[in-house]
Amino acid sequence: MKRARAEVLSVRRLGAYHAITLVAPEIAERARPGQFISVAVPPGRAYLLRRPFWVHAASRRGGWAGTFEFAFDVRGPGTAWLARRPSHTSLDVIGPLGRAFAYPRRLRTCLLVGEGHGAAALQFLAEELRARGRRVDMLIGGATLEEVFKPIEAKRLSTNLAIVTRDGSLGDRGRVIDVLEERAARWGTEVVYAAGPRDVLRGVARFCRERRIPAQVALEERMGCGTGLCFGCAVPVARTDGTGFDHLRACVEGPVFNAARIVWDRWGGTEDAPAAPLSAG
Repeated sequence: MKRARAEVLSVRRLGAYHAITLVAPEIAERARPGQFISVAVPPGRAYLLRRPFWVHAASRRGGWAGTFEFAFDVRGPGTAWLARRPSHTSLDVIGPLGRAFAYPRRLRTCLLVGEGHGAAALQFLAEELRARGRRVDMLIGGATLEEVFKPIEAKRLSTNLAIVTRDGSLGDRGRVIDVLEERAARWGTEVVYAAGPRDVLRGVARFCRERRIPAQVALEERMGCGTGLCFGCAVPVARTDGTGFDHLRACVEGPVFNAARIVWDRWGGTEDAPAAPLSAG
């Protein structure tokens, strides 16, 4: 974990989202898919806490070496302030934080399932899996065409791609969970990685548990401190000895967890209630 004054290289629109590219070699070199950064916003009661964001991409070689990117949608004063940052200013950033996705040792056919801006974490993962000789299929979605995260990039990264939108403006109509069973069977999925709203992750976990497919999920929690001190992002996770569960901090012990170990029924909120998005505020 490093704290850096990172130069803003660019801010650009990606449909409903914004993406910021920062120059921070220490963070770019260490970042792994599934990890996040914590960004400071101006002091004041409207901002108060740092904002956490998935690391979407990191460049370690070539002309973009030492840079990384994160993406977000504007949901409050903090993210609105970030969207207005001009190039060549700087941001106070801590990262990379949290536990990353684990790569499969033997299984080769990987399905990446993402909805909304959660897909940002998965495109970084797709790059790394491909570099390790794994086949990558992707199933991504959003409420509208604008909310599907970088579909052209997803097509480049995947052997098979399915896109789902709730209004039918791109791909199939519905949500990713509606077509998961059919696509996983068609593509011969051996392992699943997922990121997105809580109800999507819960559906992915149920599907994979019933079919005994290993799955990892990246949780979108409101990580107030990002370092485990506030316990505001606790998740009930079953103990390996079967004696009950512990509340683990998504920012430290996660945000990536084995989907089968999360005690979904004991996690606050109803089954269909979305978790607080990673970039809320």
